[in-house]
Amino acid sequence: MYREHTVGVVVPAYDEEGFVGDVITGIPSFVDRVYVVDDRSTDGTWAEILAAADATARAGENRDAVGSGDGDMTAASGDADGDGENTARTALSRRSIGDGYAKSALFARAEVHEPIGRAVPIRHERNRGAGGAVKTGYLAALEDGSPVDIVATIDADGQMDSRMLPRFLDPIVEGAAEYTKGNRLLDPTTREEMPTFRLFGNSILTLLTKIASGYWKTMDPQNGYTAISTEALAAVDVEGMYEYYGYCTDLLIKLNVERARVTDVGMPARYGEETSSIKYEEYIRKVSLLLLRGFLWRLKTRYLLLGFHPLALLYGLGALVTGTGIVEAVATLRRALSAKESATDSTAGSLTYGALTTAVGCTLLVLSMIFDLEANERLEAQTRE
Repeated sequence: MYREHTVGVVVPAYDEEGFVGDVITGIPSFVDRVYVVDDRSTDGTWAEILAAADATARAGENRDAVGSGDGDMTAASGDADGDGENTARTALSRRSIGDGYAKSALFARAEVHEPIGRAVPIRHERNRGAGGAVKTGYLAALEDGSPVDIVATIDADGQMDSRMLPRFLDPIVEGAAEYTKGNRLLDPTTREEMPTFRLFGNSILTLLTKIASGYWKTMDPQNGYTAISTEALAAVDVEGMYEYYGYCTDLLIKLNVERARVTDVGMPARYGEETSSIKYEEYIRKVSLLLLRGFLWRLKTRYLLLGFHPLALLYGLGALVTGTGIVEAVATLRRALSAKESATDSTAGSLTYGALTTAVGCTLLVLSMIFDLEANERLEAQTRE
């Protein structure tokens, strides 16, 4: 338990043998539940998860034994506040996770192992992707017989320092935000350590995510180090959450419609021997479609269905005018090239019309973004550097 809040951590893992065990054993002792989701790995990840969970449970039992022997159970169990809250943590970790589940969406997609200490090993029946593993962990946290108050996510590749977890929990505990996410781009030194290709792609994705989600101050949108209150998590459609790498953006869009407050938390970038399984051509195609669909759904749901706001119409008008201008300019150029003629006054006039129309449309789009930024300003808490 952390500051009178029970905490769960979701650890999605795919082919992370050699990394996932250290991640599990390194999670702070104040964490009540660790939902480790093996996304049907092809290596020894599952065996390593079970071994690490067992080792952590044995270490916890030893600490409890020492604590009960000297009358200081709280200190021995690593309680964050040292005020006896670990009693609730122990009760939560010993409850069988099966007691809280019926035949649910979780059991339809994964095999849930009996808890090993505070760890709940979960194994997919088939590979579902990074977002699918996080979704499974979220479902486990929501359907647990003793649900936690806050759910964090930490990747199994060892890039995220679990000792930083309190920085992600504090804004939620203090009521400043419902969702916190890591940001590796705040520190110039950290940006220099990030591979150039990854930094460039991250910057482009950041801009597109700002437009799609309405959270204009957020950066590093695909950062998987996050924390969310279970109240906010229950408010979004977890079962309908995107299961590919764009799941972080999908969740941000859903949270914006629910008017959840979000804040970034500064963190260093750590790159080691782990390898990425992302296929970039597929990634760009899928995430681009996700951003477009999510953006249109957010405008329709938040600014038309749940409450009218003229910026939805302004966005539509801007897109229409911009598209008309571009089509006119391209059509004029094609006619001129196909006729193999030099530019005439008519051609020049058509090109000018297309350019001016495009400029007007882009101006309308920029105004729409400004109104969107103002409408969402209160939903973004101050970044924790």
